[in-house]
Amino acid sequence: MRFSRFVDFITLPFSNDLIPMSKNQNIVIVGGGNGGLTAFNALYDVLDASKFNLTLITTRPFFTHLPGSLRMIATEEGKLEETVLMPYPTERFNKGNKKLVIGKVTSVVSSGEKGGHVSLETGEEVPFHVLILAPGSLWEGPLSFPNAQDEAVKTIKETRSRFANAKDIVLAGGGSIGIELAGELKDLGGGKNITIVHSQDLLLNDAYPRKWRQKATKSVTDRGVNVILEDYIDDLEIKDGKITTRKGKSITADIVMPTRGPRPNTKFLESLGSDVLASNGYVNVLPTLQVKGHPNIFALGDAIEWKEQKQAGKVGNHAAVVLANVLATLGVSKKALVNYKGSNEMIVITNGKNGGIGYFNVLWGITLGNRMSSMIKSKSLFIAMTKDALKL
Repeated sequence: MRFSRFVDFITLPFSNDLIPMSKNQNIVIVGGGNGGLTAFNALYDVLDASKFNLTLITTRPFFTHLPGSLRMIATEEGKLEETVLMPYPTERFNKGNKKLVIGKVTSVVSSGEKGGHVSLETGEEVPFHVLILAPGSLWEGPLSFPNAQDEAVKTIKETRSRFANAKDIVLAGGGSIGIELAGELKDLGGGKNITIVHSQDLLLNDAYPRKWRQKATKSVTDRGVNVILEDYIDDLEIKDGKITTRKGKSITADIVMPTRGPRPNTKFLESLGSDVLASNGYVNVLPTLQVKGHPNIFALGDAIEWKEQKQAGKVGNHAAVVLANVLATLGVSKKALVNYKGSNEMIVITNGKNGGIGYFNVLWGITLGNRMSSMIKSKSLFIAMTKDALKL
């Protein structure tokens, strides 16, 4: 197993005014996260500029590298806001038939094989012949940043200040976000009391082996983090200096931070019809990653309804399928459509700068301890690797 596979998940491009629509066929990508950038970069050099336009639409003028965000909001060390928030280099993405559009998509209208158009919040419409959806997720709490970079930096600094001045911090959710944030807060020192409240009987979820989850839970408690299992925080409001769980447990708290998983950023797709979204909000796709009922629309990344963990490391496999099938749909390739067959589950979770734990679902199941996890992720957070891979 080569750790360089971590690099395979990203590649990108971008630009700003709407493309003047010509006789060319328009390939439009919605979403400027890992999925959208990977798809954009994959198509960047293979489309004939005399026949096709390629447009990427995203809500922010910068890419947010989520694996570095939790340390960024916890400490000013390293000034991570300067490297985790990565501006899109418009000189690469506003070039020839390529365009980056900063805007919010509010709806999609499909006209079948003729394509359709996406509508922006400004009222402008961008026609497409093929549409690729990579809208990603909507986060709450520590990973919810404003769309303007100066406002995002302001929010980051305010969050750091809150953590610095707090003694008792409660995290509502014990997945990878809660575990990693707890580790970063422990690195701050100062005798802070960190408590994670998690709904299951072990941290994380049953996508991973129980024995490994036991090790992960122990790695957190070994750092002095309080872990309350099989309980919930329904009300995030602190009352009289305490928070109360669903089971009635009272916890002293200066800050309560939601560290639950995100929800899919897909509401704008309701305009395509009731069959497009599953009941949980994820996009219903065929194995070809075509949106059900819409052969000219593809989807990839965190927003698709697929039985696998939502991780940036999987988008390379998604993008390979989308690239092949988009080229076949456009007539650039004469090959048959291919199917996505899933990805191995792999995860590396930091526990501060010098610790962590990892699991790779290959062979007999490979586990990583503090040393290897730190070497792979905890020290670097994949920042430089991601920037290079996404061409940012």
